[in-house]
Amino acid sequence: MTNPHGTPIWYELITGDPDAAGAFYRKVIGWQDGGCPGGTADGTGDYHVYLAPDGQGVAGMMKTPGGAPPEPRWFSYIGVNDVDAAAEKIVAAGGSIHMPPTTLEGVGRMAMVADPQGVVFYVMKGSSPEGSTAFKRMAPGHGEWNELQTSDDQAALAFYGDQFGWTKDGAMPMGEMGDYSFLGHDGGMIGAVMKAPPGETPGWNYFFRVGDIDEAKQRIEEAGGSIVQEPMEVPGGDFVIYAKDPQGAKFGVVGSR
Repeated sequence: MTNPHGTPIWYELITGDPDAAGAFYRKVIGWQDGGCPGGTADGTGDYHVYLAPDGQGVAGMMKTPGGAPPEPRWFSYIGVNDVDAAAEKIVAAGGSIHMPPTTLEGVGRMAMVADPQGVVFYVMKGSSPEGSTAFKRMAPGHGEWNELQTSDDQAALAFYGDQFGWTKDGAMPMGEMGDYSFLGHDGGMIGAVMKAPPGETPGWNYFFRVGDIDEAKQRIEEAGGSIVQEPMEVPGGDFVIYAKDPQGAKFGVVGSR
């Protein structure tokens, strides 16, 4: 792929019921079903792909594999120039490897890794000659914001900055919680880093762009999801919702009012 090193290039949900989850996100975010490349007749190995309203790929969904934690969760893939070198550098910086660099024919090379605080994500070099637009701010149905809640925000900022060239691009004070530090990359804003609130498991939160935020809230509830935090205004005039899908996976939406 042609994306600069450090670009979020794909989102993936691992869940116990991909079919039900897919129906939920189609209704809530407006994704189109992009089919199941590599699926088998007995239903195992299916990988469901979902497209934004503009027809561009955004996310995949798969059934939780045996031996994996049962809790459904979203992951992201960060594009890198060299997967093997990136994995080695992550380990050298105190991170770990959960799945060693692996090539998937026609898709690319990837590895599942964790940062020094234990938060898991993927690094990947895709085989497509075209760049990914899975993350594309202000585009309906695309990834809009990548938020890391971590046990050590300063260490995380240093780690991701060294690995992917991300920079701290301003911050919003949150009192005793410390700063909500904005992440810059390749001339734009891609997300933020903050300390995990008490009782919250550290991890990445991914937000997708919808239209009207109140209509999105209604769709989440009608489709069987739950609202974790009511629509909250953020700098720039948009509103965000923290939510869970019917299987319990955390996600977010960004919209207007």
